[in-house]
Amino acid sequence: MKYLIPLSLALVSGVVADRFITVLNDCPFVIWPAFFTSSGGQPEQAAGWEAQPNTDLTFTTPDNWNGRIWGRRNCDFSASSGPNSCLDGGCNGGLVCNLTTGTGVPPATLATIDFSGESQDVYTVSVVDGYNLPVAILNNGGCGFASCPVDLATSCPLNLAGPFDSDGVPVGCKSACLVDALAGNAANSSNCCTGSFDSEPSCPSSGVEHYSYFKTNCPKSFVYAFDESSATAIWDCAKSSESNIDYTVTFCPDVSTL
Repeated sequence: MKYLIPLSLALVSGVVADRFITVLNDCPFVIWPAFFTSSGGQPEQAAGWEAQPNTDLTFTTPDNWNGRIWGRRNCDFSASSGPNSCLDGGCNGGLVCNLTTGTGVPPATLATIDFSGESQDVYTVSVVDGYNLPVAILNNGGCGFASCPVDLATSCPLNLAGPFDSDGVPVGCKSACLVDALAGNAANSSNCCTGSFDSEPSCPSSGVEHYSYFKTNCPKSFVYAFDESSATAIWDCAKSSESNIDYTVTFCPDVSTL
């Protein structure tokens, strides 16, 4: 089954009461987390905020929420409220992302969570469009964690590296599909599994450039359109009839605790 997580989150449909998500910044620098609702009701929390190092924010979502959470780096909203106000991960709307168009500019590591299933939650850490921050999704339900907990930018393949900060250090790592898209070649691409490659048999992971770089370093992440077959790309957690399962999205998690 082809799984287009970064483009649209469409999985199942659901039950239960409001859910809690905690977003934790364990990075040694400021980031600007954001979320985008793909389906279900909107959380009351603003869709973008500043997070100082070692701080967290908890918000509730409706029981059928389905969306993505990501971090933005090197932001300055004083001159622009558009996606270019951040070096990576910026969105339409500036600090608070637009609720209908503020999906975030790749490369950005995406934490995707879907509460809409009748019997289980589904969650992934996706680098299908590239990477900009280490991320892990944990929960209090005893279920497995999705993660890309390491820095993929500093050793990123040269043709994928960037954007770069003022010192020339890469703060992102594009996917080969994103490179094809930026070059206008995404309509028929083995890296994007499109056109004549739009099926799992015609788009094996071996045909995706640098697949092994992303998957070897982040084996519990979703790396390309058909990565479900890796068995470590999509994670789920059975819903409890007694209490809701809460989730924590951690930026720059401590690898030793995972």
